[in-house]
Amino acid sequence: MRSMVVRDYLRPLSFILYPSSFILHPLSLILAPMSCPETIRSSYKTCRRMVRQAGSNFPAAFLLLPAAQHRAMDALYAFMRHSDDLVDDPDPARPAAEALTRWRAAVEAALDCPRRASPPTGLDIPGDPLGAAILPALAHTVRAFSIPQEHLLAVLEGVAMDLSQRRYATFEQLQTYCQRVASAVGLACIHVWGFSDPQALGPARSAGIALQLTNILRDLKEDAQRDRVYLPLEDLRRCGYSIDELCRSAVTPAFHQLIEVESARAEQFYREGYRLLAWLAPAGRRIFGMITATYHALLEEIRRRPGEVFVRRVRVGWPKKLAIAARWTFLPPAASPQRTTDH
Repeated sequence: MRSMVVRDYLRPLSFILYPSSFILHPLSLILAPMSCPETIRSSYKTCRRMVRQAGSNFPAAFLLLPAAQHRAMDALYAFMRHSDDLVDDPDPARPAAEALTRWRAAVEAALDCPRRASPPTGLDIPGDPLGAAILPALAHTVRAFSIPQEHLLAVLEGVAMDLSQRRYATFEQLQTYCQRVASAVGLACIHVWGFSDPQALGPARSAGIALQLTNILRDLKEDAQRDRVYLPLEDLRRCGYSIDELCRSAVTPAFHQLIEVESARAEQFYREGYRLLAWLAPAGRRIFGMITATYHALLEEIRRRPGEVFVRRVRVGWPKKLAIAARWTFLPPAASPQRTTDH
């Protein structure tokens, strides 16, 4: 399950305030490539290449961020993508569970350095050179933006669930998965974007769930082919739709009812998630708005034509994407609680 070039410039300040953690971050940390060892600069370049090759809705929105935050998002995206790929596209010569265990151990070692003067630069993961190449940038980003390590470890716990759990009996079970593979991502991201109040954490969790539920609906056929059914079994039973029908891509009245039930649930999480706009810094409002509006539009496409998920990978059309990009680039809402549903 898939959980996604700005010119560098110097800021004329010795410290930059990121409201997410209410502390001052040294400029030497924020301007990574210009002041850090070559290993870290090279690591950020590796992350940037992964972003460019991804073909996801997320990376284009990174262009709305200042250079330092753009690099940090590259590092987070590379971490998420690599973690996901270890399970979804494993090396035939290396069992996915073993690879993920080694990756988690390396991530924990890289991030376990709160008292070090600088992030680790000489990391090695047997059989995983790409992971080793990502870690210096990831560790630097976590330190520079004071990202709680628990969010990244939660992502790894969620990815590991794909190795052991292929069915979810209730939405409560599915929600735990979504919180790990998606909400935790959002909670890490808002530390990079900047937020002004701890009240932002709740909407960030809801937004992550909304995006993941949209992903689940889009990828129904692909996941069924992997023998993964993320839709709650209680919902399938309630709508009268079977796993066998899902695996056969059967479009029936019961299927339409099922998609409507899941879409309505996702809509509620989108409404809660848009409240995050009230507490994000300006650049964060732009990137969050663009990503969330794009996925919301994707949900609307699926809701209009549910059977399309069995025919092709449903996407948002370019006219709609351009409209969303223009709206969030040039007309982001003010950080006012009264405008948090403006999307």
